[in-house]
Amino acid sequence: MERKLSAVVSKDGRYYVARGVEVELASQGKTSQEALKNLQEAFELWLEHAEPDELKALTKPSKPILSQVAAAV
Repeated sequence: MERKLSAVVSKDGRYYVARGVEVELASQGKTSQEALKNLQEAFELWLEHAEPDELKALTKPSKPILSQVAAAV
């Protein structure tokens, strides 16, 4: 069964970081594509060992809204 994970990619110093939205996973790479590929591998490993209750977050995936908020201090 194919499962999908939404990801957010950002640059952190010299590397790109890909973070899972529905599941707390993260990976990095020298390019955004490499970070996403590494996240995919981490996600596949996570799926192999996930408990049934952990998989519930993926049963009805919603489309995340990407936005930014600002705070002044």
